[in-house]
Amino acid sequence: MDRRTFLMAAGAGGAGLTLGAAPAASASAAVDPVRLRTWFRSTYRSIEAMTTGFGLTADKIDVSGSGRPEPSVQTSPTNIGCGLWATAAAGGLGVITRGEMERRLTRTVTAVERLERAHGFWFNWYDAHDGSVLTTWPATGETVRPFLSSVDNAWLVTGLRIAADAAPGLRPRVAKLLAGADWSYYYTPYDPADPVAGPGQLRGGFWPDKPGRGEPTGHHYGALNTEPRMASYLGIADGSLPADHYWHLFRTLLPGSGQEQEPEGSYVAMDGVRVWQGHYTYRGRAFVPTWGGSMFEALMVPLFVPEPEWSPGSWGVTHGRYVRGQIEHGLQEAGYGYWGFSPANIPEGGYREYGVDALGMQEDGYHSLGVVTPHASFLALPYARREAVANLNALAADFGAYDETYGFRDSVDVTTGRVSDFVLALDQGMIAAALAQQLRPGLLQRPFRTGGFAARVRPLLARERFSV
Repeated sequence: MDRRTFLMAAGAGGAGLTLGAAPAASASAAVDPVRLRTWFRSTYRSIEAMTTGFGLTADKIDVSGSGRPEPSVQTSPTNIGCGLWATAAAGGLGVITRGEMERRLTRTVTAVERLERAHGFWFNWYDAHDGSVLTTWPATGETVRPFLSSVDNAWLVTGLRIAADAAPGLRPRVAKLLAGADWSYYYTPYDPADPVAGPGQLRGGFWPDKPGRGEPTGHHYGALNTEPRMASYLGIADGSLPADHYWHLFRTLLPGSGQEQEPEGSYVAMDGVRVWQGHYTYRGRAFVPTWGGSMFEALMVPLFVPEPEWSPGSWGVTHGRYVRGQIEHGLQEAGYGYWGFSPANIPEGGYREYGVDALGMQEDGYHSLGVVTPHASFLALPYARREAVANLNALAADFGAYDETYGFRDSVDVTTGRVSDFVLALDQGMIAAALAQQLRPGLLQRPFRTGGFAARVRPLLARERFSV
């Protein structure tokens, strides 16, 4: 059960294969746009296969059998957002016609309009085939307590904004959908007298079946370099969150706190906020850690928000070093011969967070365990293109991890040779966005380069001064 399923289901609680040689960054691994386009086409076919007649992209499909795979029952706001931006990318790249793109985006927006919401936001699990809110988990019958997740809603809002940009006829309908999505719902204002209770951060979410705002999660999203910062950016951009919220997020936990390593750095004043500009060091490189050490925590957001461009000396530096840490962990420290570690399907079944423990703040963070996740290499393309392509080629050639019809399987245990039977909408959505960025830079970033993003978010990133 993954961390988001756990939140929903738990209520308020919560044969060895010889390792291949390290893929070389050779000329043969140069980025071939024809190959990238082929990978995009197969990846998008998996999105098509996961999208139901109702118009929602389901959570996953099993691609191990013959014939067209059946989409899972469940879907989430993140999965729906992935389907929207993958379809916009397919239209922008000419993989489908503009008319077909608009038809598919309209069908999904129509489905989203029909979904039950609370406090302006979408629940975490729906039936992808009819849009009903799930109250029992399809595979187990386990009770699911409907939940409003800040990070998952951020990815649906991201997809809706991209859909409105790609198909201007949808803009009034998307604007109406987003009018009630006020990010202050998740925000706990900063209280200098009690910064633990009032940290100036976003809650993980709420169970809305209690009076008032509902029952909140016991945690806030405190780490800056994790995927929930997309919700922070969206709220700062639309004015529903104060700009200083950005400075109340942790680059590392404070010195003396329980965390993966004692950070180095210094305190600085930013817009009147005392900020600990801390960093970790891994294999001789200073960087800003994520929470658990996975690739998508660091690199999903810059698929859309151009952090390295707007903050080249800070975000641009730490992203590149983070990728280098993932590569060196897989090839040198662990000696797998392959690299790229991020939450994904367990090859034998189920879901787990994989990562590089040393790259995360959590004392017992995510571990690689020999499981390589192809979407992690796609996220690395802007920072290590040759290495990423070489790694993907090796996973395809050595394990059969690439399917010409549906793209890369979700994960590979490179110590046993076991390849996942599944592809997941989240991970295929990241692959589609990463490939779109390589093939047509900026295609999916247009909604995040103008308006409040240009006026409010970009100046924050320009002032960022990581101690790296």
